[in-house]
Amino acid sequence: MPSHTLDGDFYVTPLYLAGSTTIGDPAMQPLLDQAFMAQSDELANVYVSSPDRRVRLGFLPEGPDNTLWKVAAYNDPFGPPDWLATFDTNTPTELVTAFTSAIATSYANDQSAALIGPGGPVKEGFRPLEDAGWKRGGWQLTTLFTAPDGLAGLTYRGGVLNRHAEFRGDKDRWLLWGGQDGFSSRWYATFTSAVPIDLIAATTERLADPSPVLRYELEVPERNRSAARIRPVPPPVPTPLDIRRAAAARARSHAPHLVGRGLATPAITDNSPGAALPAFSARHRRAAAAR
Repeated sequence: MPSHTLDGDFYVTPLYLAGSTTIGDPAMQPLLDQAFMAQSDELANVYVSSPDRRVRLGFLPEGPDNTLWKVAAYNDPFGPPDWLATFDTNTPTELVTAFTSAIATSYANDQSAALIGPGGPVKEGFRPLEDAGWKRGGWQLTTLFTAPDGLAGLTYRGGVLNRHAEFRGDKDRWLLWGGQDGFSSRWYATFTSAVPIDLIAATTERLADPSPVLRYELEVPERNRSAARIRPVPPPVPTPLDIRRAAAARARSHAPHLVGRGLATPAITDNSPGAALPAFSARHRRAAAAR
């Protein structure tokens, strides 16, 4: 399958300030590699589903709200979803790709694994942030993690939540966020109660990863730029072949141009009568004919 590596002219870190590329291919490709099927509508929304229709993804640039990605799993392909994950328009593409890559890995090993959740202790979803030095806090049944710069966080709400309220978005079991406060700069991702913990852990691990990501300048939200670390991509180092080609080009550009420097031109060897006439005689003949 083709590779969909993101590109850009700047390296940006941390990831949660980089913004979205709004490109769907990198996050869909791990599922397509597992024989998931894709189709699109007339608005360019893309729908990807597993062969058994039990895992489904929607890439919704023309959806009804600010949610760009929806991923759901169904024990019954004709029933309501068992869990739902959402990522809004500003969410860094790499986070969605981490989530879908974890689904693809689980699906490759056991097709039912991605359906069963949470499937592990909640703390495993926190662990990558804890290991990265994020600040932990909370009150009552709510646990919070905040990035060292205060510009990203995770909220986990314990206790019993109404299932329908979760799927409507009125209550969030898991909420990830990042970026400066503002419509175009802050992003949100949510996971309902039954999302497998290993999928959440894969996402938080990528969130905490300090590795820079590639972006074009306009993709980085303006409000995030002052807090992000941004550096241009250095030009590529020339190879020995590049150096030889450049030297040859310089040599050609400095070669003497005999005619341009007014040096003698080669003698005419054509013995025809016309060849013996000076170059301007043809012009004179045309002028005479006109008269």
